[in-house]
Amino acid sequence: MISKADIFGYTPKKEYSKSVAYFSMEFAIDQSLKIYSGGLGFLAGSHMRSAYELKQNLVGVGMLWKYGYYDQIRGTNGAMKPEYVQKYYSFLTDTGIVFPVEVHSATVYVKAFLLKPDVFESAPIFLLSTDIDQNDSVSRTITNRLYDSNEATRIAQSIVLGIGGAKLLDILNMGTEIYHMNEGHALPLSFYLYSKYKSLAEVQKRVVFTTHTPEVAGNEEHDFNLLSKMSFFNGIPDDEVRTMLKVEGQRLNYTLSALRFAKIANGVSKMHGEVAREMWSGFEGICEITSVTNSQNKKYWKDEVLEQAYENNDDKALLARKKQMKKDLFKIVADQAGKVFDENILTLVWARRYAGYKRADMITADAARFKRLLENKDFPIQIIWAGKPYPEDYGAIDTFNGLFWKTLNMPNCAVLTGYELALSASLKKGSDVWLNNPKLYREASGTSGMTAAMNGSVNFSIPDGWIPEFSKHGVNSFLIEPADRNIPETQQNVIECDRLLDVLESQILPTYYNKPKKWAEIVKNGMKDVAPDFESGRMAKEYYVRLFNAEVKKHEYA
Repeated sequence: MISKADIFGYTPKKEYSKSVAYFSMEFAIDQSLKIYSGGLGFLAGSHMRSAYELKQNLVGVGMLWKYGYYDQIRGTNGAMKPEYVQKYYSFLTDTGIVFPVEVHSATVYVKAFLLKPDVFESAPIFLLSTDIDQNDSVSRTITNRLYDSNEATRIAQSIVLGIGGAKLLDILNMGTEIYHMNEGHALPLSFYLYSKYKSLAEVQKRVVFTTHTPEVAGNEEHDFNLLSKMSFFNGIPDDEVRTMLKVEGQRLNYTLSALRFAKIANGVSKMHGEVAREMWSGFEGICEITSVTNSQNKKYWKDEVLEQAYENNDDKALLARKKQMKKDLFKIVADQAGKVFDENILTLVWARRYAGYKRADMITADAARFKRLLENKDFPIQIIWAGKPYPEDYGAIDTFNGLFWKTLNMPNCAVLTGYELALSASLKKGSDVWLNNPKLYREASGTSGMTAAMNGSVNFSIPDGWIPEFSKHGVNSFLIEPADRNIPETQQNVIECDRLLDVLESQILPTYYNKPKKWAEIVKNGMKDVAPDFESGRMAKEYYVRLFNAEVKKHEYA
């Protein structure tokens, strides 16, 4: 049996001695470990890095996805194509631990692998797999790919993560005091704990919950009877589950259930905390919902040369390094898109998961005005898009492909594939402006702008998620004024597109080209203001102080 000393490789500091397990469907730790899709994983990865730096008594619990999320390539006509290729990782430690978990009244065997802290300088992370010889062919597919579109498989993934993860911690005798659910995917762990302690109050002492989805419809739920048949409740009778979680009707909502199991929960920005409290107002028996604003790990994301130029207040060196980082990015653009970009031209990047509410193509909505923007010789611009849609979100895929075809013959626009950690870093280092234009109140946090600011890229955003806590328009970033929420959504989109282009044409581009000293100040102000407030060391400390060490406090929002 692997020892606790083997797991950590370091002695946790006294102030972080409480034993915590952090459950997440995805962790973005390194480009080579493809077990993540986007923002949730990026957040979890930074948390694990800072937990390691602070020497916290915290372990991650996740899944070893055989095919990862998906590899984003292009088909023969240039359209996006998801490809599923098996991954191999020699740097994971096989713990030798195999144990049973019940799924759909059948025994499924789970094998545990360990990512040790010294591999990528992260807290230790256990990764679970069902792709082993002891299982039948169907059971082996549970851990095939992240966020499988098949409903039964998706439920089975939650069972393996939640019940399997909690069971593993008991097998290892980890003495876990706090179980932190990063989103509701690991909800079955709460049923495992209830079976173990026979008391909702005992579960509530041990569970904390982070919600990332600022709309009721976006929170995962499934048919109650299907969950019961799938062994989601770990043998607890249906009537007892319904009574305990106050379930009405035929659907069980993961987030609402987690709010009833947890001692405390948090949104991932101050604005999102307010939205979450309003969303779940009126529901009985839920815990207090506070907020801990997401953050990113500066040590991992920063460019050392750029950071040194900033610390020396050396504008010349800062500009020279920024141009070199742009050149490095433009090699990727030339390779993928066959277009040669100029490091002296302002480069705007939109890069994140493609989803309807994120409005990747909003800047192009007014075709005539967009054409004029691209052809302006006085204030030239280059635009790059990148991001992975969910592979079954055909609307988002259409947006991705539509942008590709729309800009194919535009020499100063490029749509890139393969948005993972490495490309994300290159885009943040090589961009001058980082565009974020979701529908207001739909972006819970939006951490990509934090790592962009760490690398001298200026945020240009709707005031959503973390942005209101950071942004000073014209000082460290630029804001797009939201339209009136009471008018139809189509009109909101038109107005916000106009305002985006107004700010870009009348403020951002003239400042970049005509006032280079002013632009350098904005860049440096962004670098100054993003850390330590939005650096994940602050976040990891705050979780211990405000959530892990919190007392149980039920809060019924009126």
